[in-house]
Amino acid sequence: MSEKTTQSSLETLRNTRIQKLNDLIDNGVNPYPYTFNRTACAADLHEKYKDLPPGGEDSKLFNVAGRIMAMRNNGMFIDMVDSSGKIQLFIHQDNVGEEKLKLLKLLDVGDILGVSGTMRRTPRGELSIRVKDFKILSKSLLPLPEKWHGLTDVEARYRNRYLDMIMNPEVRETFLKRSKIITEIRNYLISRGFLEVETPMLHPIAGGATARPFITYHNTLDMKMYLRIAPELYLKRLLVGGLCEKIFEINRSFRNEGISPKHNPEFTMLELYQAYVDYNEMMVLVENLISTLAQNIFGTMEIEYQGIPINLAPPWQRITMIGAVKKYTNIDFGQFLSAPEAAQEAEKIGVHVGKDDSWGVILDKVFEEKVEPHLIQPIHIIDYPRDISPLAKPHRDDPRLVERFETRINGLEFANAFSELTDPIDQRRRFERQVEQKETNPEVPSEIDEDYVKALEYGMPPAGGLGIGIDRLVMLLTNSVSIRDVISFPTLKPRG
Repeated sequence: MSEKTTQSSLETLRNTRIQKLNDLIDNGVNPYPYTFNRTACAADLHEKYKDLPPGGEDSKLFNVAGRIMAMRNNGMFIDMVDSSGKIQLFIHQDNVGEEKLKLLKLLDVGDILGVSGTMRRTPRGELSIRVKDFKILSKSLLPLPEKWHGLTDVEARYRNRYLDMIMNPEVRETFLKRSKIITEIRNYLISRGFLEVETPMLHPIAGGATARPFITYHNTLDMKMYLRIAPELYLKRLLVGGLCEKIFEINRSFRNEGISPKHNPEFTMLELYQAYVDYNEMMVLVENLISTLAQNIFGTMEIEYQGIPINLAPPWQRITMIGAVKKYTNIDFGQFLSAPEAAQEAEKIGVHVGKDDSWGVILDKVFEEKVEPHLIQPIHIIDYPRDISPLAKPHRDDPRLVERFETRINGLEFANAFSELTDPIDQRRRFERQVEQKETNPEVPSEIDEDYVKALEYGMPPAGGLGIGIDRLVMLLTNSVSIRDVISFPTLKPRG
């Protein structure tokens, strides 16, 4: 349907199709049958008969099903598409009979059809099915859009994703790649001894990350609950319990925050933990995992994102956050011992800071504004400020810092990892400081997760932990400009 199609004309088209639906029923045809015995898909047939010459035929009978995407010569030639691709149908009275041919005029573009036939290649070289019989499998009551790809109202595609997939093969390909990426991640980790686990999505306390939560209510328990911000604290409880020394979860998490080309309130993360290693081992794991994904799926570690060549081959560059800020601003925040000194330097280069911002918060703000846009090739930014990293182990050489890194590619964060904090006394102090900040920062937890601290008091082994945003990783590996292009049904504001 073009953008000029009015609601009244759409209703007229729908009524015409409903009349055809009734005509099918009057002819004893069930327009919504239960099953169809499909024996081949379009891609299988193209591969099997790739050497069939023009004018050649084969007598073997196949059952194929798919959606009608185009009809020519009063239905004699039909383009049918299934999930694997397109194939042409040739329907002639000599093959299906006069009575069956009468039903052809009751078919429309958009209908789902099942056919039985033999293979032929036309003199012009088009592989076709010589249809011996056909069966309507689903009568489409609404016409497919006449114009869809490149609509100025891009949100229309996101709001009607099913039409987006029908009309744009490249959209289907993106989601097929997404599924393959997740499968490859899972296989990679399992082959290296990681155990896949599941943790709760409903939490009694909002924790595990600094973010504004979604709040819900459990009627039977008469209590407020929170949709999962991150699975971290539950996964580390499993390390305490000794379930396995290597665990991971591919999880859905929720953060009640802004929507942008880089953010969706509901998203998919990989989070994993490995006992007896630190953040250095996590850096190696990130590099090997992502580069292996690219190699296995695309056959190369050198990809292109929005016209920019990206080399994913390990090893990746590493630089401290303080060092990165000094490189791009010529300011050494490592020499400032107080927040006022750091704030003064930040303001000099146009970075606005709050009066209550700590040294670490100021350093992070300068990094985000002045450094992130320059980080195109894969790089680990290591050694974050302690006061913005409540779950990471103190840096062994600098008490202001923690052993944490974030991986950046093309200016975007793809991974966040720590040498995990295992000291329960230190952990409680940091939780307490977070709670004290609640009045000025609504994103920090409002209460201490006492059960998690108790679990740490039983002893958690030293460990490295890692989180990777699956949606952003799929964006990178499918050359997608917006996170909404890689989420089947992204969160959208209702239309008035």
